[in-house]
Amino acid sequence: MKKKFDSIYRILKKRIEDKIYTYQSFIPSEHTLVKEFSCSRNTVRRAIDMLVNDGYLQAIHGKGVRVIFTEKNYAIFSLGNIESFKEAAKRNNAKFHNLVLKFEDCVIDETLSKNTGFAVGEEVFFIQRVHFFDDVPMIINNNYFLKKVVKNLTKEIAEDSIYEYLENTLGITITNSIKYFTVELADELDNHYIMKNCPSYNCIALVRNNTYNDDGIMFEYTESRHRPDYFSFESIVLRK
Repeated sequence: MKKKFDSIYRILKKRIEDKIYTYQSFIPSEHTLVKEFSCSRNTVRRAIDMLVNDGYLQAIHGKGVRVIFTEKNYAIFSLGNIESFKEAAKRNNAKFHNLVLKFEDCVIDETLSKNTGFAVGEEVFFIQRVHFFDDVPMIINNNYFLKKVVKNLTKEIAEDSIYEYLENTLGITITNSIKYFTVELADELDNHYIMKNCPSYNCIALVRNNTYNDDGIMFEYTESRHRPDYFSFESIVLRK
């Protein structure tokens, strides 16, 4: 079952994106939100802290919590946020679709264990997909999902949104993701699917990430191969 703070986070985030809470305005007080959502103050604070970390809000001592979110340019993926490709497309007002190239059952061997972080012998789904923004091929994703956590995954789900299935159907709370960034030469698959219309480039931006649920279990390892002429990330950095 999804945690209460996650539901509040999504509601507040949508209000900010829909400009119900406008840029530079202050959101309702903690007391008001506690009454609205019938929850504890700590639950509201956790949702607000997530939005602060995502760059949507700024807590100002003695004044309240102010909206600092502004609309971003096309195809921006936030390093400080964990979002599905479908969510990113919606945020950028873009159409999306996924082309599933491979959907396979796989058992982690020693080589895959070193590359992914999964234990040898674990059963996973291996999914290879091409992600399209407004019919432009943008990313090739190689996903490994732990079968004992991500149960009953299907090709049809992979064609839509796996994260939507995880959260809304399986009730998994996704808490954090560790990301690694490199630049690599484009391979044959990259050239066939995502590099056709950018011949001046010979490389792709590679993002590797390990993603965890609220039980501390790593349930996903993904390698995302990004078309370089659309590759743009926003990182939210907080001074402690």
